[in-house]
Amino acid sequence: MSDGLSFLIYGRSKVGKSWLADTAPAPRLVLDAEGGNGSRWTPSKKVRWDPISSAPPAADGSWETCIVNVRAYEIIKRVYEWLRSGEHPFRTVTIDSVSETQQRCIDGLVGTEIMQPKDWGTLLREMSKTIRDFRDLTEHPTRPLQAVVFIASTRESDGRQRPYVQGQLASVLPYQVDVLTYVQHIPDPNDPRVFNRFMMLQPDQAYESGDRCGGRLPPYIHVADTDQTLTNVLSTVFKQEDD
Repeated sequence: MSDGLSFLIYGRSKVGKSWLADTAPAPRLVLDAEGGNGSRWTPSKKVRWDPISSAPPAADGSWETCIVNVRAYEIIKRVYEWLRSGEHPFRTVTIDSVSETQQRCIDGLVGTEIMQPKDWGTLLREMSKTIRDFRDLTEHPTRPLQAVVFIASTRESDGRQRPYVQGQLASVLPYQVDVLTYVQHIPDPNDPRVFNRFMMLQPDQAYESGDRCGGRLPPYIHVADTDQTLTNVLSTVFKQEDD
């Protein structure tokens, strides 16, 4: 079994979800379906890749994060074929965001037309397969990924914050990952003008979260700007497993 985890990170806009994904092990691949709104501003050194016309860039030390602009759902499929081949340098893959990726899938299915009942079934099957395929890259036989990260926005449902995707995928998605975390800003008790960023991991009535790491992770993690948070999460989980 590999030392890899899948994450679903969700929360309100501008809370730092893309920044948090940038703390996973490098070299990282980010599938940017949001037009650079999040990945553009993360602190790592970057390179661009067009998976339709070229092979993945070599990890030559000049970059830490490789960005793919997801203009259409077919690009997601093309990237997956490269990853499945094992001919790549990446240790982490992030889909930013799964909410926008689903919209790209809808665009490919019906264009500007209205979704029909049969289309929603097709959408669920297609997106659910994509999530599973990427998640399972942590168990690749020759080049397993250390982290597969899905980013989503949030919406309130039945008085609780939940990852925002359309249709039945909203019910399925949380069960398809190892770590489901709601990211939020909480005022500092000593200075209400200061907000601290937290990964919420314990199930709560206010938000959907949790993990299946056997009690190795705390109920929440304070995320400081200098932290390599997701890298540290992996170390915590698998160090304890080795012990």
